[in-house]
Amino acid sequence: MALSFPISVISSTMVRPEKVNKPGRAKIHLTPHDLELLYVFYPQRGLLFPKPDPDNHIIPRLKASLVTALKIYFPLAGRLVKVNNHQDKTLSLYIDCDGSGAKFVHAKAKSVAVNDVLQSYGSVPDFISQFFPANDVVSRDALVSEPLLAIQVTEMKDGVFISFGYNHLVADGSSFWSFFHTWSKICLNGSVSNIKPLVLKDWFLDTIDYPVHIPVSEMETQPHCENSTKERIFHFSVKKISDLKAKANYEIGTMFPKISSLQAVMAYLWLPIISHSGLNREEVTQCKLAADMRQRLNPSLKKECFGNVIDVLEALLLDHGLGWTALQISQTVRSKTDESYKTYANNWTRDVIIPKLGVRSRLADHSLIVASSPRFDVYDNDFGWGKPIAARAGPGNGIGGMLVVFPGVEEGSIDVHATLNSSLWSDVLSEPIDQMI
Repeated sequence: MALSFPISVISSTMVRPEKVNKPGRAKIHLTPHDLELLYVFYPQRGLLFPKPDPDNHIIPRLKASLVTALKIYFPLAGRLVKVNNHQDKTLSLYIDCDGSGAKFVHAKAKSVAVNDVLQSYGSVPDFISQFFPANDVVSRDALVSEPLLAIQVTEMKDGVFISFGYNHLVADGSSFWSFFHTWSKICLNGSVSNIKPLVLKDWFLDTIDYPVHIPVSEMETQPHCENSTKERIFHFSVKKISDLKAKANYEIGTMFPKISSLQAVMAYLWLPIISHSGLNREEVTQCKLAADMRQRLNPSLKKECFGNVIDVLEALLLDHGLGWTALQISQTVRSKTDESYKTYANNWTRDVIIPKLGVRSRLADHSLIVASSPRFDVYDNDFGWGKPIAARAGPGNGIGGMLVVFPGVEEGSIDVHATLNSSLWSDVLSEPIDQMI
């Protein structure tokens, strides 16, 4: 269905939390694991909901509950601040929890129906990018004009799409979905009972001198490569996942730890994607995933700890079978420990290099980047008119190999929102999932 600019923006406002003056809320220093995400695009996710009753007056309700949610999750209403260190010609960054607020966009798409979003065979319509509020925004843009959080509510013909984009310096997916769930509970119940105060990572990496000093040269704008990309949703049923796990574990034998559902699915997708990439079969490529480090640290952080507490895993892969590929991913995940995490951070402060998009780095080309997690509680978010119908990711922003993982609507299933280079991987996007390998 071809639609030309179906979205009209009704308003764009700043929603601010109630002013609260509490000790320890003024400044949040950024760790090396935060700062290396300075050129990463804002993660954008969205949920499709059924159409509410007109008497719900959803926009005032959503804004009012957001005020309360931002009072609890106050870092999201802050701003990214730069300090020039003239003595050594460097600069430092921190989050100022000043309550400046989050951007709230109200839009309408009167000609767009739920079925236009939920297209057959997992197709993703071109207009979906207009349903997101932070396209082409990277973390460092918050130094100039961007808030740390942007939300868009798009009213459709027979549904509502609620999306968000947030700065990865201040939060990871686990923290953000916790905020989103709290926001939905407040909107549903009209109260904040039984909601615990925010737990921050205040002892975090205490062997490092804060603030971290960054060479000015590392803040120079770097162009990133623009790719023509296409998107598709791959749905993995419970049975399909079970079959993949069984096949992968059979191939590696009993000498190794069991392959998980996500590892089997990622290996399964990686094989046809890389075979259509045009790379030499013996050329080493990378599958990059984010690992939640909260429970891997010593002492561990509380599961509810708010912030960005992830590490980037890089599994080096060759064109082998499902079991071998899944095993490389599994072993890389298990290699991330308290020691490796802290050693990397300490080394980084001595030789600060911030990865840039489009150049050879931890964000290099010829990599498959896996974002989000099937463990995030996506479908238990009810603002007062029903739970979500589907989840979608925002535009890939020119990254030619991005897989955003969601839990499926069916418990135990997995959905993968794939953004792939259209010129190289168009065959993968058009193949039925059972025929991919």
